Amino acid sequence: MSEADAVEGVLTASRALVGVAARSLVAVENDVTLTQYRALVLLGSRGEQNVGELARALATHPSTATRLCDRLAAKRLITRTPSTESRREITLKITKSGAQLLRTVTTRRRREISGILEQLSPEQRRRVSQAFDEFGRAAGELPDDAWKLGWT
Repeated sequence: MSEADAVEGVLTASRALVGVAARSLVAVENDVTLTQYRALVLLGSRGEQNVGELARALATHPSTATRLCDRLAAKRLITRTPSTESRREITLKITKSGAQLLRTVTTRRRREISGILEQLSPEQRRRVSQAFDEFGRAAGELPDDAWKLGWT
């Protein structure tokens, strides 16, 4: 398989997964965008961060990340507290409501992905799972069970 064919296959799968992601957020009470959700995922998986760290992880400008955090804080999905190390820095932390939102969305995604995978043979599911595990690692993603969310 050529690299171009691999890229096309991943693009097709990514469109399907973006659809799953978008549908999983539709019924969320706080009207969270995909970008806001991604920020919550990063805070949930990586723990407390300052705005600069979050901006780098989101590949965005710090002022854009600041506005994003303003919206998330207004929705009570994150807290913003002054850093103990620097008066200029703000520490961001996901709230219990933010963690609950992640759990709800993840449950919806699991359900829909499970329905898609049921359409594949056991061998196809094994290959898809292995490929996505490898792709996720190459992209620097953490598996759900490695998140430090304290979800109980």
